[in-house]
Formats: sequence, C-alpha cells, structure tokens
Amino acid sequence: MRVYISADIEGVTGVVSWKQCGSPSGEHYDWAFARRMMTHDVNAAIRGAIAGGATRVVVKDSHNTGKNLLISDLEPGTELISGTGSGDLGMMEGVDQGFDLAFLVGYHAMAGTGHGIMEHTISGRVHRFWVNGEEWGEQRMSATAAAACGVPLALVVSDDKGCAEAHTWGGDLMHSFVTKYGMGRYMGRLLHPSVTGEGIQAAAQAAMSAAGKSPALPLPETNHLRLEVNRSEEADAVAQLADWHRRDGYTVEWEGEGGWPAAHIAARRAMAVMGLANQN
Repeated sequence: MRVYISADIEGVTGVVSWKQCGSPSGEHYDWAFARRMMTHDVNAAIRGAIAGGATRVVVKDSHNTGKNLLISDLEPGTELISGTGSGDLGMMEGVDQGFDLAFLVGYHAMAGTGHGIMEHTISGRVHRFWVNGEEWGEQRMSATAAAACGVPLALVVSDDKGCAEAHTWGGDLMHSFVTKYGMGRYMGRLLHPSVTGEGIQAAAQAAMSAAGKSPALPLPETNHLRLEVNRSEEADAVAQLADWHRRDGYTVEWEGEGGWPAAHIAARRAMAVMGLANQN
C-alpha cells in the first residue's frame, strides 16, 4: 500500500505561535523547535503507516517554503517532496492515482474557528472561503485534491479544533489524533511528545485499515468559489484573474468549468496573487 502525507506545522505537537513557525531564512530557536516537532509527528505517522502495511510513503513538506523537514531525519525509506515549484496543487503536490491513502499531519482549523490554534486559511490575507456556499479550510481543500485523484483521506493530525472540523466532512472511516487543545489563537494545553508520538503512530496504523474500504471524498458537483479578503487591494488583485469577479469591496467570486481540479487551481492562484497586492 502507498501512503501520501501532506505535512503542515501549525498543528504539530508543542507549537502555539507564528514566531515558532518560521522558515529556513531565520535562525530563531523557536523555529528549530517547531521543525523538530514537525519531524517528530511526521515520523510517528510514517511508523504507523508502515506497521499497518504501507510499502511506500511519500511526504510533502507543505509549510512555507517547504524546507522544514530534513530527509536525513525521516524514517528510512521515506521519500520527501521539498521546496517550492511551479505546480498548482500547493500543499498536495505529487499526489496522484498511485496512492491508496492520504494523511494530513500538522494541519490546523480554518480561519475564524474559535480557540483554534493559529487558525487561518492558506494565509492571513484570507478572511473566509466558501465552495458552493459551504465554508472550507485548508484541510478540506487538501482532502478534495486527493479525492480528485481517487485517494481517500484516512488520517488528520491537528489540534482539537482542526480534528473536529475534519470530522464534519471526513467520513466515518477517517481517523484523527489531537496533538493539543486550543485555548485561544496563541494558547493551548499541550500534550507531551511521548504521548503524541505513541498516539499518532497508533492512529496511523489504525487508519491503514481504511485502504480499499473508504471511498474518496465526493467532489463538488458545481464549482462556485467565494473569497472574502482582509484588504480591498487584495480583492483588486484577484478580480483581475480570469473568471474572478468582484462582489463587493472585500469579496470576489469565481465560477468555471473543468471540475474540482480547475477550481482548486483557481483558488490557489487567487490566494497567491493576494500576496503581491500590498506593495505601497
């Protein structure tokens, strides 16, 4: 069995602050800690997957520039997708029909979730994001990208708010493990790494039982996207993209053809172009 793991950092063991979620360009010791905990959680998921019968595990480093995980620190035999490139799948680059299951490790709750630790959707520029009138976060975007390849979501590792969110749409056979309990955007009740390591491994091993039993998430039948941003200049930028239209000062909408893959690409490009808007 082949397992694809997309790994973010805000939902991993022990992390509660943006200051900890840095990038290789910074040398703050808090980022070094978060990087270590990200590796800790991902390795626990890998061990569980292998114990459950996985013969190949591919990990996508999905936080920031994608250079948080070091291949030398991952479990032997693991393959790592690292860095940034020209692909359109973002946090799910490399997923395809060749995988049997997908895991999301270190993810977080969507923007606006009460007491969700570092809750956001892709970036702080996104206030809210809807697909066909239903509010979505990063977890569902990633899970649906896997579903477009026929790959079921089998495991979510996050804080309690992120896990609860995933269970509202993730299906009966999806497993989860809570790494910490949110008490505010930058505060949480943390579990010791020894506890989360054992728990993630056990949850990942149990999740392997979904192979061949759990269907991939259903894809949206229509593709209407609505994006509410924090600044009007961000909406200005998105409205210039193909098929995006301004609804009001802070809201843009998209409707197009090509199924969910096209909608996912449209959403990712819109969120990326917002980063170029505030140049004055």
